[in-house]
Amino acid sequence: MSSSSLRKKSDLTLVSKVRCGLLRSFLANLQEIFLGTKLFILFPAVPLAVVAHSFNFGRSWIFALSLLGLTPLAERLSFLTEQIAYYTGPTVGGLLNATCGNATELIIALFALHRGKIDVVKCSLIGSILSNLLLVLGTSLFCGGLANIRKEQLYDRKQADVNSSLLLLGALCHMLPLMFKYALNSSEHEVVALPTLQLSRVCSIVMLLAYVAYLFFQLKTHRQLFEAQEEDDDQDDGVSEDEPVMGFPSAMAWLVGMTFVIAVLSEYVVGTIEAASESWGLSVSFVSIILLPIVGNAAEHAGAVIFAFKNKLDITLGVSLGSATQISMFVVPLSVIVAWIIGIEMDLDFKLLETGALVVAIIVTSFTLQDGTSHYLKGFVLLLCYVVIGACFFVLKTPPNETNGINVNVLPTISGAVAAY
Repeated sequence: MSSSSLRKKSDLTLVSKVRCGLLRSFLANLQEIFLGTKLFILFPAVPLAVVAHSFNFGRSWIFALSLLGLTPLAERLSFLTEQIAYYTGPTVGGLLNATCGNATELIIALFALHRGKIDVVKCSLIGSILSNLLLVLGTSLFCGGLANIRKEQLYDRKQADVNSSLLLLGALCHMLPLMFKYALNSSEHEVVALPTLQLSRVCSIVMLLAYVAYLFFQLKTHRQLFEAQEEDDDQDDGVSEDEPVMGFPSAMAWLVGMTFVIAVLSEYVVGTIEAASESWGLSVSFVSIILLPIVGNAAEHAGAVIFAFKNKLDITLGVSLGSATQISMFVVPLSVIVAWIIGIEMDLDFKLLETGALVVAIIVTSFTLQDGTSHYLKGFVLLLCYVVIGACFFVLKTPPNETNGINVNVLPTISGAVAAY
């Protein structure tokens, strides 16, 4: 449901006149894939990114075109998983949709891990969580509140409580390695790194177990809590979800192909992020935490806002909180485990500033959703929180080098001030 509002009906009049059945089916699937979304205008960015990479255009252009190309591909990936769900049943389909829901973030994280860019992995995943909790949910509540200012906007608190509990567990697992590092109070980096890494891997296993329990809770025992409201039948440009529009073999083939293209563009993004940040005069942290999630999840964000306009906040909460929960409890710990398998030391210590922003965002969101009602002021506050966090990382040009919690770049300034005094 996250991106179904961005889909549109495809006119198959011309395709139906093709006599060859195999060719007609291929052309129908081709038209459904590329013209069945309102984001079809962004598809030219995909070949342009490949051409820019092949002919060694500016690396900042490759980065920008790859990001734009990932936007419609992410929406089409969600569409294909829903098509497959018609043939596999709700349980397997729900599991597949949950696994592929944030496939773009996962693929980018895996490529960044392969290149040893652990900071990019951490910043992009933190940014995705912050974007879903503050930007997506804030924009949805703000716009939905203004559009339904004379109506009382209600939602089911049970779904929000489940996601908030898991997000708080994830925040605890992020805080413990950070607090553990400072609790050791040792100046030897090697002494601190090993226990922190071991604790992070234990916390990652716990988070994955919690996510598996969450999927069982969502898809089996308490499925009724997560059933979304159905869309209105009088939508002029809506797509009926009563029956599939593609066959199972075709959907699987297109799913594999889309995943391969997303992997190619993700590799371009990871390989050019430093050059793009330098060219644009922005820090890698700002690009990874703010720009990557906004562009990469644009389709999902737009869908959440559209449902809020229609006063369907249960779907909006399912999109924003569900995506944030999936990244926090599945993508982040999976990245740590994959890094462990391939011999890269990645922990859950996301640095003080990033971890603090994450914890505050989760707490603010939990308090915002505690009464089961919504209005535009709640969304406005969440948006302001996101603006402040974005301004913080915009000002932070280079990550501080910390030793035992003290910025070593500040020590000479402090010594000089003391001497002058």
